[in-house]
Amino acid sequence: MVSKPPSKVKAALVSIVAAIGDPAMRFLVETGRLASFCAQVAFWLPRRPFRWAQLARHLRDIGFGSLFIVVLTGFFTGLAFGFQTLQAFRRFGLEALVGPTTLLTLSRELGPVLAALMVAGRSGSGMATELGTMRVTEQVDALSTLAVEPMQYLVVPRAIAATLMMPLLTAIFTGCGYMACYLMVVYGEGVDRGVFLHETWLAQDPDDFYEGWIKAAFFGLQIAIISCYKGFYTTGGARGVGEAATNAVVLSSVSILVGTYVLAVILEPLIHGYIVIDAMPK
Repeated sequence: MVSKPPSKVKAALVSIVAAIGDPAMRFLVETGRLASFCAQVAFWLPRRPFRWAQLARHLRDIGFGSLFIVVLTGFFTGLAFGFQTLQAFRRFGLEALVGPTTLLTLSRELGPVLAALMVAGRSGSGMATELGTMRVTEQVDALSTLAVEPMQYLVVPRAIAATLMMPLLTAIFTGCGYMACYLMVVYGEGVDRGVFLHETWLAQDPDDFYEGWIKAAFFGLQIAIISCYKGFYTTGGARGVGEAATNAVVLSSVSILVGTYVLAVILEPLIHGYIVIDAMPK
């Protein structure tokens, strides 16, 4: 007869399988719930009544509320990036290209990414905290009792507001960064002002700004969806609200960093029309 394995071995095997399978199952469940949440937002987006007062409130909270931190971050980002770029370009005698290089980088990558990270930390955490508090205090259920759809009243205005305000905040971030680079390079390091501005005028393409603004709109939508999702399904009282805000910021930041590469690969041929030609001999 074949001897059966001891119960301790069975328990160890079960624990190993559970340890491997539980994270995968939780990931699949969360992905499915998030996809369902996005579908509900898309369903209620064109439905009446339109919550204009809620939209105006969130436009103010996300846009004006995040303005100071975006301006401050953009200014010092331009200072640091311009200074480091100048030190590198001086080795090759290319000081005149600091302006276009800084503006190109800010408009296409650093502007939308860093502005979105600032908004995720300030407004994203606020969305998750507010909705999480409403969930644990049963205010979301009260809205349903009053025949008000919570998804349309709470989530849709935030998603629209974040999508609209992020390109504007990105433009402000880029402008502040370039202004800081100009002040540092021209007045601090003695680079000729005319050469600095002329090279920027020749090198910059409006499509670079379009790419950054499109990225920013996607990032704003990501921040709103993830933050509202985490707040909307909060459990566990006050501790759960704190965890929801933390998770919202972390997941939004990660999605921004992943999304900037994905969007760059997609938008590069669509906006700039660059075609990669295989130059290898056949």
